Amino acid sequence: MKPGPFGALGLALAASVALAACGSSSSSSKSSSSAGSASATPASASSSGSGSGGGGGTLNGAGSTLAAPIYQQWGSVLKGQGLTVNYNPVGSGAGQTQLAGATVDFAGSDPALKPADKAKMKGPVLQFPVAFGAITVSYNLSGVKSGLKLDGTTIADIFTGKIKTWSDPAIKALNSGMSLPSSSITVVHRSDSSGTTQGFTTFLSDADPAWKSSVGVGKDVKWPVGTGAKGNSGVAAAVKQTQGAIGYVEQAYALENGFTYAAVKNSSGQYIEPTITNTSAAATGIKVPADLGISTINAPGASAYPIVSQTFIDVYADPCKSGKASSSTAGGLKKFLTYAFGDGQKTLGQSSNQLPYAPLPAGLTAKNNAQLAKMTCNGSPIS
Repeated sequence: MKPGPFGALGLALAASVALAACGSSSSSSKSSSSAGSASATPASASSSGSGSGGGGGTLNGAGSTLAAPIYQQWGSVLKGQGLTVNYNPVGSGAGQTQLAGATVDFAGSDPALKPADKAKMKGPVLQFPVAFGAITVSYNLSGVKSGLKLDGTTIADIFTGKIKTWSDPAIKALNSGMSLPSSSITVVHRSDSSGTTQGFTTFLSDADPAWKSSVGVGKDVKWPVGTGAKGNSGVAAAVKQTQGAIGYVEQAYALENGFTYAAVKNSSGQYIEPTITNTSAAATGIKVPADLGISTINAPGASAYPIVSQTFIDVYADPCKSGKASSSTAGGLKKFLTYAFGDGQKTLGQSSNQLPYAPLPAGLTAKNNAQLAKMTCNGSPIS
């Protein structure tokens, strides 16, 4: 299917290139900031006792490429309110590592934190669900512009190399009456530690026992075949440049590149396209654990798209104590998160001036805000 115009998305993706250069890396200090951020407070200048931040200065974050357009759009808005948000889309795994090293103020991560992830941190960590993004199975196939159907087993067989051509009987069986070329399939996958990979491989493991036993689930897996590319943007670029290619790409990047993508069979046996409505349906009826570590892969519901990834912002419960942040930075974090679960949610949706992600349901927003109220700076409330 062809996308409509997404002006806000184009601006956000363009901004990602510029802001990535300003964001923290694993070897950089949180005191680094983008040009013009004179109000940034060095991370080492931690305040003692006070939790009053004022919500200004500079925040540095890193992680999920899936969520990068969201944080760059929000950063653009908050810049006008005195808060600079630098975000480096280096992948969920790298973002978690940088938070563990306290070289960033927040991490963007698509999978929920596991106990082993939390154990690596310098103190208690809070994870906040932010939005939901469909992971599309996007392809570049001349003459096939819409209507392709795929199920989990067939996708798994493509990504293991068992299915090598577009005219394979397994693909034909799902697409009766469709003219499919006999050209070879080129698989493109992520080369970095990726939450999008975790979501995609979780879906394939749930759908196909052979995938589960041979490849498995993770932010990093050993791919049997294919070409690796860094980030959602890298996979999108490789698919766009390669006739016959297929790759898993978050919907925002698929739309920006004008990709066609498959309708995927869900747990109810329905072939579902990754629309915003069907992405939102994946958030219905899911279990919400105490630490808010939700999962929307293979969600129940006849209209739910089956490969929907949640994305989180991870922060220290006391960023001043555990993350060596100043009270100003703690105040900035609270301002950022308050916006994320308030007006920021209004920027997500399906209209032309919104980013193509599904916003949070009201109940989950309430749980986020209750958790946000518990954040402290050196044990004192953050005002």
